[in-house]
Amino acid sequence: MSRRWKQGLMTLPGVGVSLLPKLACPFCWPAYAGLLSSVGLGFLISAKYLLPITATVLVLAVGALAFQARRRHGYGPFLFGALAAAGVLVSKFWWESNPAMYTAVGS
Repeated sequence: MSRRWKQGLMTLPGVGVSLLPKLACPFCWPAYAGLLSSVGLGFLISAKYLLPITATVLVLAVGALAFQARRRHGYGPFLFGALAAAGVLVSKFWWESNPAMYTAVGS
């Protein structure tokens, strides 16, 4: 039972990343604003919080890949995930390139 609970808990960073608002999508803003405001987190919609939240969630996701990597599939998935997470951060916040960001997310 506890193993299933831990596996479910490790999916939360991925769900969190998928729920982060996309600045270019005007249809998503009302949905995210309503969802976050309903639980008292409306201040997270601000663009100044987007980089730290994205980085934190990506660190949690990559940390989940590193957790017992030697016993599962080795360090390959961890290294690939770390490279993809770095690609997401660089392409979204430094280059501001949607095609590069979506490539990193899809990898």
